[in-house]
Amino acid sequence: MIIEVYSPTIRRKEMDAVLTVMVEEKIGPGEQAERLIQSAKEHLHFDYCLALRSPATALFFALKLLDLPPRSGVAISALSPAYYIRVIEDAGLTSVFCDTGEAGACSDAVTIGAAITAAATETPVRAAVLHHNLGFMPDMDGIVSLGIPFIEDCSAAYMSGFGEKSAGSYGVFTILGLEERDMLTSGGGALLYASDRRNAAAIRNAGSLPLEYGLPDMNAAMALVQFREIEKNLQKRGKIAELYTQAALRQGRHKLFVSPDSFVYNNYAFPLVLETGMKELAAYAKRKEIVVESAFSKTPAGIGLAKQEDCPAACSLSLRTALFPIYPRLGDAAALRVAKLIQTAP
Repeated sequence: MIIEVYSPTIRRKEMDAVLTVMVEEKIGPGEQAERLIQSAKEHLHFDYCLALRSPATALFFALKLLDLPPRSGVAISALSPAYYIRVIEDAGLTSVFCDTGEAGACSDAVTIGAAITAAATETPVRAAVLHHNLGFMPDMDGIVSLGIPFIEDCSAAYMSGFGEKSAGSYGVFTILGLEERDMLTSGGGALLYASDRRNAAAIRNAGSLPLEYGLPDMNAAMALVQFREIEKNLQKRGKIAELYTQAALRQGRHKLFVSPDSFVYNNYAFPLVLETGMKELAAYAKRKEIVVESAFSKTPAGIGLAKQEDCPAACSLSLRTALFPIYPRLGDAAALRVAKLIQTAP
């Protein structure tokens, strides 16, 4: 049996919740979406929230709420999801690519500051969108000190953070995606929220949205279960990650990402930075019936939009970062197979 690199965490409880909504014949935005917002508020501690049909819609609304001058620069990591570029363009703004920090997968205060300085004459940067790549986070205090408003995308970083400050609690606005490959999945959708009253009021004052923008109840029902099951799922991810880490340390050639000492990781993914490219490893994994995927193939760096001379670290990572299967539904026997692959990886 082939072990896929991603598998949505959907069990009987999620299916039963969706079936109940279908039986009630109320599948559009409604009661379940409102229940999701209330449940999420308890977990995320926000002041106000919208449940929307996609992360792209959430990002577009957040950018418009910032009320930036036309064609303003918006700093994004060269390893952000590529759809950011289209949404920023649709909002009448301009993407400015940032390199990643030396030790990790995310842009940090140094690389964002460098991009702001480089773009100052042609495209002044007036905001940023921080995508916490693979669930990792940079030093957030340094980014806050830059003094520009930023939107946090914690779709992969839910339950990651620094002590009492979790992912999503730093930005002016926060997006929590609920897509198939996000930390929580409802099969699609996103929450757009703000933790402080002033920014929450900006979301609330945006006016009532047509139903076509709202998260359908079928999706909301699934997300409600996922919020309740998150602690159990985190424990399973942690157990698998510990097994993989020991295997990676034994093989010694390929490197783990380095995070700040105080950072708590949710184990969204298990990436290794390879000594060489992906081709040899992918072929070896295929013979073992395990899928290994390039982590950043669908990013500005991965599709060639970010230039090597501007973002050398990000471009290098886009070619050499491999993802191995890690998700709560992965059984013990399958996890041991993946660990053996990691330990013997060419």
